[in-house]
Amino acid sequence: MTENIPEHNSHPTVPLGKSGLNISPLGLGAWAWGDRVFWGYGRGYQEQDVAQAFQVSLQGGVNWIDSAEVYGLGTSERLLGRFIKELDGVGPDVVVATKFFPFPWQWRRGALKGAVQRSLKRLDLPAVDLYQVHFPRPDFLLELYAGDLAEVVQQGLARAVGVSNYSAEQMQRTQRVLEKHGLPLASNQVHYSLLHRDVERNGVLQTCRELGVTLIAYSPLEMGLLSGKYTPENPPPGVRGQRYSPQLLREIQPLVKVLAETGARHGGKTPAQVALNWLISKGTVPIPGAKNARQAADNAGALGWKLDEAEIQQLDELSERIGRAQS
Repeated sequence: MTENIPEHNSHPTVPLGKSGLNISPLGLGAWAWGDRVFWGYGRGYQEQDVAQAFQVSLQGGVNWIDSAEVYGLGTSERLLGRFIKELDGVGPDVVVATKFFPFPWQWRRGALKGAVQRSLKRLDLPAVDLYQVHFPRPDFLLELYAGDLAEVVQQGLARAVGVSNYSAEQMQRTQRVLEKHGLPLASNQVHYSLLHRDVERNGVLQTCRELGVTLIAYSPLEMGLLSGKYTPENPPPGVRGQRYSPQLLREIQPLVKVLAETGARHGGKTPAQVALNWLISKGTVPIPGAKNARQAADNAGALGWKLDEAEIQQLDELSERIGRAQS
């Protein structure tokens, strides 16, 4: 059970695209909530742990949570809905985002609407604040998905709509369809971090700025690599450890060192907090995950302060060197 949250830190919010909704400059990603295969839910952490992550995030000024129908095969949405219900109106309003996954059996008109209705049932909510298409596949159905997104807003099932993993061109196509219905594309959720800066080169970040679309940055800490706790001698456990080579773990150590040094100049901020603040400085909204209260508190510590331009430039240059070494 979660406890009611009578007090919380507040920070200035940012607009969610042109949707009229406002969100904290940092969100909470709920991929790990219920995911047994990749994250090991039920072994190293339990429902009580993620309930505390939810509580501490709200207390730290994070007002929105991002889930998806595939996270934990629906468990993430069910947990989120339960935690919100247990608040019982006490504490801040929670902005809820979730996503439609375009499985091949959902490549048809109406599938997206059915998916959002199932998500709402798991969440035990009448509507979500942000409903997103998880992947742009198949490409020839993008306009159909866009039309379905408009329909779920018109029917009161979602307040705003977005996409995830879309290219600049795919965003523009979706925006054109939504505009015909008088709706904006609110967001594009993509991979963006100090170790993954493709959006700066492939036009996605620039197109988001031009269209007034919020770029939501997932994997902002590269599954913990930017937290400073992993080294070539101590790689991430399980499946995550297989994704990153010992060579990469060696090459990122100078960057992690500078993250720590930069954090020390800002009153003892952690490397993870500096890496998240760097993303906020780029005008994006990162959504780090949190499996427990400690991780949630660390994430929230990225709010309420700013890197200066020299620090941002130094981190830019260091991360670019790692990118060149990996290419």
